Order: sequence, then structure tokens, then C-alpha cells
Amino acid sequence: MVTQREHIHDPQPGDKHVPHSQAAAQMREAALKLLETLSAEQQTRAAFQYMDGERIFWYYPPMNRHGLMLLDMEPAQREAAYALMASGLSQRANEQAKLIIDHELILGPLEIDEKVVTYERNPLRYSWTIFGDPAGTEPWGWRVEGHHVSLHYSVWGEDVISVTPFFFGSNPAEVRKGPKQGLRILAERQDLAMELMESMDSGQRSKAIIYDEAPLDILTFNASRASLPKEQGLPASQMSGTQKEVLTALVTEYITKVRSDISQQRLADVLQDGGRVVAWIIFTWPGAGRLTGPSPTTTASTAATLWWSTIIVRTGPTTSIRSGGMWTTISPTTYCGSI
Repeated sequence: MVTQREHIHDPQPGDKHVPHSQAAAQMREAALKLLETLSAEQQTRAAFQYMDGERIFWYYPPMNRHGLMLLDMEPAQREAAYALMASGLSQRANEQAKLIIDHELILGPLEIDEKVVTYERNPLRYSWTIFGDPAGTEPWGWRVEGHHVSLHYSVWGEDVISVTPFFFGSNPAEVRKGPKQGLRILAERQDLAMELMESMDSGQRSKAIIYDEAPLDILTFNASRASLPKEQGLPASQMSGTQKEVLTALVTEYITKVRSDISQQRLADVLQDGGRVVAWIIFTWPGAGRLTGPSPTTTASTAATLWWSTIIVRTGPTTSIRSGGMWTTISPTTYCGSI
């Protein structure tokens, strides 16, 4: 039997961890408000026990999911659902999440034009799930998930004990035609990753690029306990000062998608030595591809370039991976990305 203590991190004396009482309270209030708006039948779809195996499932492709979809909510319920999502994000990230959801209205017609329709592109096919009892004393959590959005939070008392896995994606990465031509929802991270790669000399690039072609999925797939087969890539210790600054900005771009009172603590754990990236950060780029200009294949592969540029961060016994739009954590004391 897997115990609760094996699923979540139990803070120990001497930890630098600081509780997030305001964040936890706002998430609890938003979750309870959402549950109050739901009928008994809706609650059976939206609510699971915290220890249910469903909590450790995540994946970003379009697919049928457990939970309660926006499609099955009334307008007031959708408003409450979006308020819960906003409680865990920075203002900018909340805007991006909504843009990614609405992006389905752009991707749908593109797939029809290219005759590659595989799934109903509908911004209402995003699901909300609550695990455990937000009003109780035991751990509880919530999830928002759909195509290119996967958010997972766990709360215990006044502490937000986990904010991962965290995934944002965008397809197309850049809108090439129509009223939203030029829109790049995740432009900042893609531009920073490209800038860093283009600044590398041939020796650095030979270490950073770990595959000749991009793999079919992110390196850790959708594992609930992420792991890496071996350490690969270019350590920050082998980068110039300017390259370290760009890498610092890229790491910051990912972590600060979470609301600031939580993300600043995470940043402090990762960005040490006066706020600069520490030497054990390792940057990898799975798949050589083209570093500049438009994608040589399709708009989907343009977005994939973003997903498959990966940062590996080792901080003592804990390793964080940012793979395109993904942030998760590998640690011997945590489960399903808890940090």
C-alpha cells in the first residue's frame, strides 16, 4: 500500500520552505465556490478523493478526460472554474492559458484546410477536477487540463505543496494568417531558447543537441514520476556570462508562470549565487532542427521545437525539467511532480 506520506513532501525542520497562506486560502475559497455551483451529478464528475490514482495522471494532447468540462457547465460555473485557474497563476500566465484554450478555434480550421482532422477542436473541451476536500484538514488539490494546458496544484493547510506538472503549449506557435496573424502566445520562452542556441559555438552546440531529430514526445513523456536515463547536455558552468544571463531569463520565464508568492520561493531555490543560474543547470536541445526562420515542415512542428527544447535543473537531491512548456520535478521524496 502506498501511504499519503509517500505521495507528498513532509517538510522537515531546517527546510527553507515557507508556507503560502494567502495562496492556499485563495485556492481553497475558489475551489469551494466552484463546488457550490455544481449539481450533485456534476460533482460526481468533478470530485475525486485526493489519494485516487486519477490525481497523478497528466497529459497535454487532445483526448477524452475525467473531470468536468466547460462544455458541461453553465456560464456562472465557467466563471467560477476560471477563477480557480487564476488563483494559481500569474496575471500573464492566466492570460496565456485563456489564449491557449481559445487557440483551438484557430487550430480547428487549419486542420480542416490540411485535411488532418483528428479531434474536435473546441475551447469548451477543457476539464476541471478537484481532489479531496478543500474545507478539510487533509491534503487536497485541483487540476485544469486540456489540449496544451495541464495545471496541477496540491494544498495542505496553509502550504501549497505542489505546483507541478505544469505544461503550456501552443499550436500553431505563430498564427500565419487571419485576424490573429502574428500571434505567438509563448513567444518569450521560444525566443530566449533560440537566442541561447544561436549564441553557442560548435563545441557547445555539440553537447547541447542530444538527438539528430526531435523525438515524438517530450523527454519524460507523461510519467507521474519523471526520470531521465542519463545526464546529457551543456552545463551552465561551460557557458559564457552572457549565455548564463539568457539561461537565467529562460528559467525565470517558466517558473514565474505560477503566482508570484509561490514562484519567488522556487526561483530562490534554483537561482542562487546572487540570482544567477548555478553551475549544475544543464541545457539540452533534443533534435537539431533549424534554429532560425520558419519551420521547414508544418506549423505543428514549429510549436514542437519549443516543447522539445529542454532545461534540466539539478538542485541538490531535486531535479526540475522544463521541456518546452513543461515544468516538473524529479526527487526521491516527492511524487507526481510535488515540490
